[in-house]
Amino acid sequence: MLLEALLQQDFLSPDERRDLQFKRLKATLKRVYEHVPFYRTRLEERQITPDTLTSLDELSTLPFTTRDDLLDHYPFGLLSVPREELLRIQASSGTKGRAKIIGYTRHDLSLWSEVSARSLLCMGIQPGDLLVNAYTYGLFTGGLGIHSGAELLGVTVVPTSTGNTRRQVTLLHDLQATALGCTPSYALVIGETMAAMGIEATSLRYGIFGAEPWTEAIRQQIESRLGLSGFDLYGLSEIIGPGVAVECPASRDEARRSGTRFLHVFEDHFYPEIISANGDALPPGQEGELVLTTLTREGMPLLRYRTGDICSLHTVPCACGRTLMRISQIKGRTDDMLILRGINVYPTEIERVLMSLPELSPYYYIVIERQQSLDSVTVEVELADPDASPDAHQQLQETIGTLLLNASGLHFSVQLHRYGTLPRSEGKTTHIIDKRERGK
Repeated sequence: MLLEALLQQDFLSPDERRDLQFKRLKATLKRVYEHVPFYRTRLEERQITPDTLTSLDELSTLPFTTRDDLLDHYPFGLLSVPREELLRIQASSGTKGRAKIIGYTRHDLSLWSEVSARSLLCMGIQPGDLLVNAYTYGLFTGGLGIHSGAELLGVTVVPTSTGNTRRQVTLLHDLQATALGCTPSYALVIGETMAAMGIEATSLRYGIFGAEPWTEAIRQQIESRLGLSGFDLYGLSEIIGPGVAVECPASRDEARRSGTRFLHVFEDHFYPEIISANGDALPPGQEGELVLTTLTREGMPLLRYRTGDICSLHTVPCACGRTLMRISQIKGRTDDMLILRGINVYPTEIERVLMSLPELSPYYYIVIERQQSLDSVTVEVELADPDASPDAHQQLQETIGTLLLNASGLHFSVQLHRYGTLPRSEGKTTHIIDKRERGK
């Protein structure tokens, strides 16, 4: 009965879903209007009340919410319930500055478990599977969100969190785990450690990967090393955590053929929009910033939250039969874009070039410095062959520079390293080392 109830929401007719979305939007608007002074002021400035909203199309008239709004009202200024009604407080990872505090009521935790369970079902994971959950447990929402969804679904969970990679590999092997959850960069480290330990095969079938942008080339590397099917899971702490959008097997197969990845959005709970840099709505298929409105959050509902994540919306039906709208894979963040000598470049564009070369390992760093008022960029990469010497690959170094120039219009210095030289990460990987920010 639980599986049927969870799956039913993925296959609602468009009219049924829009009716449900509008009903939930009205309830959310009433909640924030009555209980969150910040929103009441913003809405009254636009002469909007819960009663003036007459259709779902009018959602675009509501005010945006930004990261700065959360920080300006830190820690509890955006709650719509008394603090005593919260059962849990989590926070963003804080990789871009001070963490954003997020409050969850009992209802919110139940909602989070539900969308996490739906995410796992969407990938193909079933009750009775065994999940090694190597996402971080703590204030970061990755570990706990997937954990609760898996338990709701009836999946056995091994809460390893990150670190002690040899033990991770031992547990994966000895417990005959069928699923692994972690960041894509840590999955590469696990695969590398598995090879070093002489373990050639496991029972793994599913990889639950998210929390950082990753390309199809990285997916192929992970799947080759671990012998599983890797799926993209998207979420952010401000909205709920992991469980906002997810890939299904049909979408994964489509991405392997076309190179374009799509994730189903659980839009009965999180209404998606795409906007331009100046806030104008963009049509399906056009790339911009993802905006999400929570339709069922109780403790801390958010209207039109500007996520900072760059992607596009797609309404083309998926072969799996789900009627949910899809987003493309996250290309990067608005604040991740590199502006170098007047040219805009996303780190994922650099990664695609590097991972197209079989001579290179999946580990790299982009180092930015300022020399004589001009930005210089160095890409540091490793050779894939443990026995290879950088000195013998002058031609490869020149090829990398040429490919990066053709892809971006920028000149990059390239430094080749021996395999195993560059640092590995057990959590989110930051590939950018911007020495300009440190005044060096």
